[in-house]
This record gives sequence, C-alpha cells and structure tokens, in this order.
Amino acid sequence: MPHVEIKIYKGRTEEQKQKCADMVAKALSESLGCNLSSVSISIKDIEPDKWKEDVYDKEIINSKTLYKKPGYSYDK
Repeated sequence: MPHVEIKIYKGRTEEQKQKCADMVAKALSESLGCNLSSVSISIKDIEPDKWKEDVYDKEIINSKTLYKKPGYSYDK
C-alpha cells in the first residue's frame, strides 16, 4: 500500500516515466507515512484522441473521489 496508476498522453520516454514514478512514490511515502518499499506505481499511455472517452468521461468528470481536479474541461 499504496498503489497508484498514472495515465498520461502517449509519447513520454521511459526515463521521464521512471522519474515521475520515483517522485510520486517519494511524495506518497512522505505524505502518508509509509515505507517507500510499500509504494507501487504504474503508468499507462493513452492516445491523445482517446483521452476524453477513456479517461475524462470515465474517471474524472463524475468521480466522487477526485482530490485534485483538472484545470480543463470538454464543455462547449
């Protein structure tokens, strides 16, 4: 505990993903008071044209557990 799945636009390098995972793991360990060895992070690449359908609509817009809301919307 904890496990985090990060979804990002496809195109980041493995080095960028690893740096992100390391930084998020450290922040989680410090903020939640758990051992760094207890943290796991996965990163999933999402095609930009699938973001709204696969992420925004399904996981962001109606989430009751979203603690950090995005600064964008798909409202017209």
